Amino acid sequence: MRAAVIQHVAFEGPALVESALVRAGFVVRVVRVDLGAALPDVADLDVLVVLGGPMGAFDDLTHPRLADERELIRRCVRAGVPVLGVCLGAQLLAGALGAAVSRDGRAEVGVGEVVLTAGGLADPVLGPSRPALPVVHWHHDTFALPEGAALLATSEQYRHQAFRVGASYGFQFHVELDADALATIAPHLPPDLAVTAEQARAVADEGARVLDRWVGHVLHEAAR
Repeated sequence: MRAAVIQHVAFEGPALVESALVRAGFVVRVVRVDLGAALPDVADLDVLVVLGGPMGAFDDLTHPRLADERELIRRCVRAGVPVLGVCLGAQLLAGALGAAVSRDGRAEVGVGEVVLTAGGLADPVLGPSRPALPVVHWHHDTFALPEGAALLATSEQYRHQAFRVGASYGFQFHVELDADALATIAPHLPPDLAVTAEQARAVADEGARVLDRWVGHVLHEAAR
């Protein structure tokens, strides 16, 4: 099984996403678009992961390859290749499927939680985390739901936190951060933001469980 992980900046790597995929036997290719790596072809993929970054999903003037990423995501969804979008990746997934993506002045940054909706509680990936899961927030953009998408999680500040459309998932929040990944992004977070060791462990432990279930779901769907 072949997986590609699109990485936009040096300090936001695949971390727990890659670990979960490798444990399940996937051959993982990390595509560093920030270093000029070519995007994969849909025909060469069994799953696509799109990570976060500080740019907006439609900042095509300053990041012209975002349009190519949205097209790749759109083709994957049409072909039934599962996509996991994280933070910017979720916004790109929503935008690729025709939903509006917009910037809100209220940044949501730091350790927090998302609360599962009724659809989220019934979802095989997020449902076992009921009723809420600890996450790291780091965004001030939001999105409308694509047509046919199910809303899975919400927060007090931003209603659209996770959605599923077909075999693909969008997570506005971060569940992929282990201790090393959190230390890597820490210098880029607001200087007054503190994350305790206990909070970091809670996010990483629950994130690993969520991502293992997501990979299991991908394999289950592929076997059908």
